[in-house]
Amino acid sequence: MSATPGAGPLLIACALGIEKFALRTGGDRGGAGGPVTVLRTGMGPPAAERAVAAALAAPALHGAAVLATGFCAGLAPGMHPGDVVVAEETRGPHGSTPCVGTGLLVEELRRAVPGRAVHTGPLTGSDHVVRGQERSDLYATGAIAVDMESAATLHTAVLAGVRAVAAVRVVVDAPEHELVRIGTVRGGISAFRVLRAVLPVFFEWHRSLLLPRR
Repeated sequence: MSATPGAGPLLIACALGIEKFALRTGGDRGGAGGPVTVLRTGMGPPAAERAVAAALAAPALHGAAVLATGFCAGLAPGMHPGDVVVAEETRGPHGSTPCVGTGLLVEELRRAVPGRAVHTGPLTGSDHVVRGQERSDLYATGAIAVDMESAATLHTAVLAGVRAVAAVRVVVDAPEHELVRIGTVRGGISAFRVLRAVLPVFFEWHRSLLLPRR
């Protein structure tokens, strides 16, 4: 079960080197609610579980809020590369993990990347790249996007202790814009630029955790 803790550090987890590079070049890290760590977990659920568990075992990250981010595959028709997904919950083999502060994330993302669609709904996990009919099957479950690490990241985070968790992903692959097409290289560049632009939003989310709840 997730909850909102007091002041503490922020762990931002992503899988790929290019995602971490986008986050490292995404703006000033000042003004967050506490120290910020950007962790590259590696690809796939097992890698995410190991990396997040090891990171959160460090005393410096005791009670850290955790935000999973990076790229994802959109499941809903009409999605485009560069769209943003804010998970209401992540779904994986161990069940679902509810996310905290999704309303604020949506509001701040719309300010940070005007003109980009921001989608909210369940974000499901997979242990492989999803294509074709499998994409349609996952969409039929109510999920709006899929990636390989968010569900494992958030599940591992809440197992390690009570903390706020969230997941924000940028669509790089969508039903009408699959990465297997040459033309979607431009979509990948678009998604990279959006990920770079949204880092300050994560700091706003982190700061919001310190505010008293009404």
